[in-house]
Amino acid sequence: MDAPVPLIEIKSATVRRGDNTVFNDLNLTLHQHESVAILGPNGAGKTTLLKLLTRDLYPLWREEPVVRILGNASGDIWSLRKQLGIISNDLQEHYSPEVVGEQVILSGFFGSVGMWGHQSVSRYQREAAAQILHELGIPELAQRRYGELSSGQQRRLILGRALINEPANLILDEPTTGLDLAATFAYLQTMRGLIRSGRTLVLVTHHIHEIPPEVSRVVLMSKGKVWADGPKREVLTEARLSGLYGVKVALVEASGWYQAVPAD
Repeated sequence: MDAPVPLIEIKSATVRRGDNTVFNDLNLTLHQHESVAILGPNGAGKTTLLKLLTRDLYPLWREEPVVRILGNASGDIWSLRKQLGIISNDLQEHYSPEVVGEQVILSGFFGSVGMWGHQSVSRYQREAAAQILHELGIPELAQRRYGELSSGQQRRLILGRALINEPANLILDEPTTGLDLAATFAYLQTMRGLIRSGRTLVLVTHHIHEIPPEVSRVVLMSKGKVWADGPKREVLTEARLSGLYGVKVALVEASGWYQAVPAD
């Protein structure tokens, strides 16, 4: 049996934003069926990496394709929504405050931000949206206006928007930013459930505590380069994190979760 194509394959990518070269000869391959955390401080290139994957940014042209997503070198990323779901802060912020929760979920069927008059919704799609709302524990948000919801409630709706297409792979951008402790814990448990159900998660973050125990690989990024890459236990060490962040770090581990605290 042939091995599945990589989820993400980046070869010798150079990416510039204005006069700034963010990536210079970046190489990174992420596989299906392997959940990964991409960790790094602000300015490491994580946001640029996400924009590269969503094709909001493009690398400098080469004869051979530089970026492939599920084997595709070009095209609209949202056309892959049955295989890949993206949950980003940018997407969360682009929804109109007037749309209701059900519409956020349903928009995932169309790869749109919100619902539009020309889009026809079937009974099956409405039932599927209701099921997703139930599975995420937020059925009461179906007719609530988006602008009235907390950041955590909005985040769950954006997750539901991706899940409506039952993708095998998910990319999450800073998933608990702005959430209180209870909402953070609830979202992290949802992430664990998604991995246990067989989905591949790519988590892009600068928060070590967001990395679920089920994540097996960690990629550390610094200044537009892969600084370290490998099994979580080998990469998440006090020495590596102290070097990455430029401060002395002590690492606390409990039940497979990690947290960084100031070293004495």
